[in-house]
Amino acid sequence: MTKGKRIGYIRVSTIDQHPERQLLGIELDKKFVEFASGKNINRPELKRMIDYAREDDIIYVHSLDRLARNIKDLRSLIDEFIQKKIKIHFIQENLIFGETNSHISNLLLMIIGSIAEFEVALIRERQLEGIALAKKAGKYKGRKKLLTKEKSEYIKLQLSTTRKSKNKIAAEIGVCRLTLYKYIKELGI
Repeated sequence: MTKGKRIGYIRVSTIDQHPERQLLGIELDKKFVEFASGKNINRPELKRMIDYAREDDIIYVHSLDRLARNIKDLRSLIDEFIQKKIKIHFIQENLIFGETNSHISNLLLMIIGSIAEFEVALIRERQLEGIALAKKAGKYKGRKKLLTKEKSEYIKLQLSTTRKSKNKIAAEIGVCRLTLYKYIKELGI
């Protein structure tokens, strides 16, 4: 009988956050570190980990909310791992899911997952209330405009005087090609 690998999945929302604190002291054969929001399960490192993991492996995740932010996605991922005969261990909650799950583990998953989902909704609600109050007080200016006057002029100049590709122009101003097309439409060029 072959022994499975010990795989770590670490997710932080921004590059400013420190992934080192997650799974600290746990010996792993392979680690997948994701710098992305957990709003959905369409994340590159998560997909790589799912493709990498095999039967008898065990996946370690710091906490339920690091894997998914809503119950539906959380349950879907756990079920996928169980179907592939892969165990998943949530360190903070001390929950392990595999082929044989206790009714208590499943209940705790639903309760803790629901609380995490509720917290996300509360944070979003507070954020919107704060924005509304700031707008009322005249302090909220909205998101900083990304298409600056300088970028606008540069785009117009490049499109009218050079034969550069739009890919090259986009790279020169530090945006992707789709964003450049959005800017061109905004400028009416």
